[in-house]
Amino acid sequence: MDKNQFTGLILMVALLAVYFTWFTPEPTVPEETANQEGAATTLTDSSYTVGDETKDVVPSDSLIAAENFTKYGIFAFAAAGEESERIVENENLKITFTNKGGRIKEVILKDHLDYTGSPFKPMDASKSQTNVIIDHRGRAIRLNDLNYSFIKSEVGDTLKVTYTLSEGSFSIQHVYSIPKKGFQIGLKIQSNNLTPILNPTAVTFEWNHAVNRAENTLEDSRRNANVRYYLSNETYGELSETSEDFEEETLTSQINWVSFKQKFFSTAIISEKPFQSGYINQKVDFSDSSSIKYMSMNLVIPYSDFIDGLSIKYYFGTNKYNVLKKVAPEFEENLDIGWGPLPIVNKFLIIPIFNLLQGVMSNYGLIIIFIVIIVRLILSPLTYKSHMSMAKMKAMKPELDELKEKYGEDMQKMQQEQMNLYRQVGINPLSGCIPLLLQMPILFSLFFFFPNAVEFRGESFLWAHDLSTYDSVVNLPFEIPFYGDHVSLFTLLMTLSTIATIWSNSQVSASLQGPMKTFQYLMPITMLFFLNNYASGLTFYYFISNMVTFGQTVLFRKLIDEDKIHRVLQENKKKNAGKKKSKFQQRLEDAMKANQEAQRNKKRKK
Repeated sequence: MDKNQFTGLILMVALLAVYFTWFTPEPTVPEETANQEGAATTLTDSSYTVGDETKDVVPSDSLIAAENFTKYGIFAFAAAGEESERIVENENLKITFTNKGGRIKEVILKDHLDYTGSPFKPMDASKSQTNVIIDHRGRAIRLNDLNYSFIKSEVGDTLKVTYTLSEGSFSIQHVYSIPKKGFQIGLKIQSNNLTPILNPTAVTFEWNHAVNRAENTLEDSRRNANVRYYLSNETYGELSETSEDFEEETLTSQINWVSFKQKFFSTAIISEKPFQSGYINQKVDFSDSSSIKYMSMNLVIPYSDFIDGLSIKYYFGTNKYNVLKKVAPEFEENLDIGWGPLPIVNKFLIIPIFNLLQGVMSNYGLIIIFIVIIVRLILSPLTYKSHMSMAKMKAMKPELDELKEKYGEDMQKMQQEQMNLYRQVGINPLSGCIPLLLQMPILFSLFFFFPNAVEFRGESFLWAHDLSTYDSVVNLPFEIPFYGDHVSLFTLLMTLSTIATIWSNSQVSASLQGPMKTFQYLMPITMLFFLNNYASGLTFYYFISNMVTFGQTVLFRKLIDEDKIHRVLQENKKKNAGKKKSKFQQRLEDAMKANQEAQRNKKRKK
């Protein structure tokens, strides 16, 4: 080795020594695996340490494993693997579980079919997915991507299905509880030793859900579907049912439950401890006729609740009042039974009567007939009073005709004298209207009950194949505006019977004269168009109710002696000749005089 070679070798050794002393790179540690303050945890690119124990995460020579680690961190060990499913059944539900996320993948209602005749899926594997997302320093770790291990399935009064995600030093366990009967599925999420390793800043429950179409009429299904929720401050809310645009709402208060509601079914999540906050939305995809709406929820779970043990339950079932009210506070709001006083009538009158009849008979057409009879019996005192008022009006028809002939076209004077006559004979003009008004809440409450009662779904009677939808006896080759492309026979019978009832009442009452007497027949014609697409159970009820009312009218007419009524009214007229007017009558006359004066001033200005 000559001098030049020796000098070069010395220089190379010197350069290598300088490089390894001052310029060699330090081993890198991923940010999300750095030590947490107060926790003896060390994490490198291939292992993590808790205390003095070191655990391998991924083999350092695997490129795929390294990518999984970059994406899932300490959960990378569960990123690879095949999906496996398990099917569990109770009396009402068939539930498919998957090890991907240890979650429910699909649910079938065993006793209900969709519009195609297939078993109805309130949760469809291809359209609906739940997910728990753990956020750690900006990285969203989606537990659905991870392969849980199936631990056991315990059979007893309550079936338990357990999935776990465990690496040894930490674990996350999902324990499902399925009763032998019912639509609720309990879920308890438990974690062990997760905080010192992961220390997440937030945990989110996410549910993206396309609501499967269950009914034949798509438009009606979409009008009866929306997202609903109930907050811890006892506030109930919902997105619009009728809107077809994208709708969203941010919920800043704590949330007890959120549901994806359609006409006869609801899919929901209920938490034992309230969710911290949330976000919900819904929209219609007109290109997808198999789904009625797309809905989603994103609910924030307090991390302390997640660590201590999160208890929630799912509901996959029917919108039946007696079932819903047992699920959670105000959960019966998923059943539309009216507004204002109407829910009270349905809850405490119509539904108890229906449940009583349902317990003793199975033919739902007969149940409707008996509901009519019971309701008409309850209302018979009011009906009788209204009919008696109309009979009194008819008895005074000769005197009213005399007033009309005397005052001619002076309608205001005619009305004034008519009120004086009523006062003298002891007739209250409102006595016939008040009983009818008192019956209206029951009439309107039934308008909500029949179309939304899932018990009528799929039940046939006579020519109606399904009492929860319209009965079509003739399908038209064209569509009539505001009417439809079919003929509902129950709606047609209801209209004809309503007209017959009005005609029968008009033979008793003399209160309507002139154009108003003809105008009263316009209402049933309007209802013919309006109710042609409504539930046949509702129109059948109205038809039977009209027939019973017609029978009551005939019966009351035989029981009421009109000649006797006329004699009593004439005696009252003599007794009340010098009697002072009541305060109500005086106010009514003053109002009429004020109106008369206003009309005169209006004519003068012209």
